[in-house]
Amino acid sequence: MIKVGLIGFGFMGRMHFDNYTRLMKEGHPVQLVAVCDLRIEELKNGAAVGNIATNQELYDLSAFNLYTSIEDMLANEELDMVDITLPTTAHADLTCQMLERGLHVLCEKPMARSAADSWKMVETAKRTGKQLMIAQCLRFWPAYEYLKACIEDGRYGQPLGGYFFRGSGLPQPWYLDGSQSGGVLMDMHIHDTDMINWLFGVPQKVSTIGRNVIAGSAYDIVSTHYVYEDGLVLNAQADWTLRGDFGFAMTYRVNFEGGNLIFENNQVTVNPNEGAGFVAELSDDMGYYFEVRAFVEAIVTNKPTTVCTPESAARTIDIIEAEQKSAEAGGSFVTL
Repeated sequence: MIKVGLIGFGFMGRMHFDNYTRLMKEGHPVQLVAVCDLRIEELKNGAAVGNIATNQELYDLSAFNLYTSIEDMLANEELDMVDITLPTTAHADLTCQMLERGLHVLCEKPMARSAADSWKMVETAKRTGKQLMIAQCLRFWPAYEYLKACIEDGRYGQPLGGYFFRGSGLPQPWYLDGSQSGGVLMDMHIHDTDMINWLFGVPQKVSTIGRNVIAGSAYDIVSTHYVYEDGLVLNAQADWTLRGDFGFAMTYRVNFEGGNLIFENNQVTVNPNEGAGFVAELSDDMGYYFEVRAFVEAIVTNKPTTVCTPESAARTIDIIEAEQKSAEAGGSFVTL
């Protein structure tokens, strides 16, 4: 039985909490035993706000041991792994500390605030022999897994070009401190940068245009071109200033030699060059469920994670830093 301590109980902490409790009900060998947050007494009675609704508004945590101190939690619990859902700047140091103490770590995205810290996490996981996975949830999201399968098995030939987009209204206030969150580039756009890395590999070079709208928040609107040797035409955009009734959107369009895939409104439409188009049959479950389940299974079977290795997640941060440099240079190409 894998015993888990959840560190952080904001929006993403609750999303992970929902999936641990589901896995426990389904009989998976995992037990969430403790939840730790400096504001746990306040948070357990309040709602958390995010792009996608959690399963509950108010949470009954009476069945779990609650802590405001990580040290107290570690001293009182016999844990196998921790799940870190704290703000970005806490990821690297805490992950390394937990790995050093013999715990497996599932850490929320983005991996860290810098590439240097990300590679330090990779090295620490290797040295300690403990499992580390970054929760890049789109790698486990059915709509993106379907796209990955189409690329890998070549059912529609080679990909020719693609466009990825994520957009929403303004995030919670702490995200608008760009020195902490990295702005839309590192918090929201990173999902699509990670997808491009996962689907197509690390690009040769990138060109990014960014715009700051909210004072102090770093870039709020970004658009990146990714250059590959084979001429693949790729662009990804993100914008978290879409107010009013816009809500939240994540989409993609990828064109292949023999057809194209469109993901919007939570469904993937496939348009073969020959034959009728159709809507792909996909699981209704979100990537959060599959990523948590995959990490637990990796620990139980003592097999390394494969869908989102620490090295691959760190390479995504390398790409993001190149995009940041490009945006600061007015869109000039930056080579990786």
